[in-house]
Amino acid sequence: MPRKSYNWLCGNRSVRLGEKTRVMGILNVTPDSFSDGGNFVDPDAAVDHALQMAAEGADIIDIGGESTRPGAEPVAVEEELRRTVPIIGKIRAQSDVLISIDTMKSAVAFQALEAGADIINDVSGFEADPDMVDVAAESGAGVVLMHMKGTPQTMQQNPSYADAVAEVFHYLEARMAFAVSRGVKRESIAVDPGIGFGKTLEHNLQLLRGIPDLAKSAPVLIGASRKSMIGQLLDRKDPAQRLAGSLGLAGWAAARGAHILRVHDVIDTCDVCRIVDTLGAGDL
Repeated sequence: MPRKSYNWLCGNRSVRLGEKTRVMGILNVTPDSFSDGGNFVDPDAAVDHALQMAAEGADIIDIGGESTRPGAEPVAVEEELRRTVPIIGKIRAQSDVLISIDTMKSAVAFQALEAGADIINDVSGFEADPDMVDVAAESGAGVVLMHMKGTPQTMQQNPSYADAVAEVFHYLEARMAFAVSRGVKRESIAVDPGIGFGKTLEHNLQLLRGIPDLAKSAPVLIGASRKSMIGQLLDRKDPAQRLAGSLGLAGWAAARGAHILRVHDVIDTCDVCRIVDTLGAGDL
């Protein structure tokens, strides 16, 4: 399926989206993330993993210091800064890979950008912190605006939609319009339908099938790696056993027009994307 192309502005860099699927490697420097919590709380281990993902083909490293799994408790600003900012500085000193800060806090985003990050990935769609949009506008950073029904503490409490694809699309359109009205460049914005964030299995499947509709007016990021929907579909309770399911969803999303895939397993996802992109292009 042909993918609409965009030039995504991320600070002083322009990233071509659409000609190939871009891969965003996940680096959770948290003790409690659902899949890899505790694996990279040591700063040296975190930096090494980031550089390894870049070597494996990741276009972006997404660094998060606060878990947003269902039921996760908020983290204080000072702790989130302690977990993320030094690591961003160390990665930037050794690599020019794009760096994304996964945060809902403007203070964390500001200091992360100062340390060398290029992108703000806000799962609240600029709703959690009223100052986040100003940080984005003033910095010119790339932005990912995500849809989440409720908060991590409440989002899985019987979520309902009349039409999940239409409602998520209109929400993301409204958040983009808000951001632009406050000075964020439209070309700096990508959107994420928020797989697993206030959705049932059926809602997630509808959104994945609806990627072409979601990608009509902005680049789309899909983050489904190792998530519970795969566990439900394949009866895999352990997230570590969801690689095959994650790769299946990655291939589907890439073929349906997703521009960026946020994943734990970079080298395998890059292989899948290379196959899908080659078949889509019709040549070698």
